[in-house]
Amino acid sequence: MVTLLLDSTQLEVVLSGSEKALAFRKGNVAIERSTIAKVQLTDDAWTWLRGVRSPGTHIPGVLAMGTWRSTGATDFAIIRRHRPAVVIDLDGHPEFQRIVLTTRHGLELVQALQLDVAGAAADVVELAAESAPPTAKKPRTRKARTAAPAV
Repeated sequence: MVTLLLDSTQLEVVLSGSEKALAFRKGNVAIERSTIAKVQLTDDAWTWLRGVRSPGTHIPGVLAMGTWRSTGATDFAIIRRHRPAVVIDLDGHPEFQRIVLTTRHGLELVQALQLDVAGAAADVVELAAESAPPTAKKPRTRKARTAAPAV
């Protein structure tokens, strides 16, 4: 299991010896907090893998560890089986654009990062009401006929 260390300036993904060997990395992955653009929780981390491993280890549906390269993007992944995961999108990181990690502590990580958001979150109902045209008419409904009681 990957260990995450978080302080006021950076998030560090601490890899065990076997994780370093399977990911073909000599050291841990350090992420400056200022480069974290977005953090998402997911139930299926496999859908977030993009590109091909280069270098790393991949056993489909079981294990994915290492670097994944695609057109214009380089990601780092530590995925074990079908477990909950956290997806961290980076902006300005010198090595990676995305980190995908399976962890039981994804919700706590998201809460601990407390990313600054430019505006307050809006309710979906409020957004829908704002985008509705002002002259929208109510749809006409048919009135049900009631039958007179038989005598």
